[in-house]
Amino acid sequence: MTESGTRIREFKMPDVGEGLTEAEILKWYVQPGDTVTDGQVVCEVETAKAAVEL
Repeated sequence: MTESGTRIREFKMPDVGEGLTEAEILKWYVQPGDTVTDGQVVCEVETAKAAVEL
């Protein structure tokens, strides 16, 4: 828990394909404390080959 009492959950980034191991986060679609549901887009990342929503 953080000092404000908010729970932080760690999650691993999904495989974005083609053996790419690095990506830059371009945009967050959720804010700290938001409830995230299965299948919801949480961010947009850019790899050496493409920008994708995860």
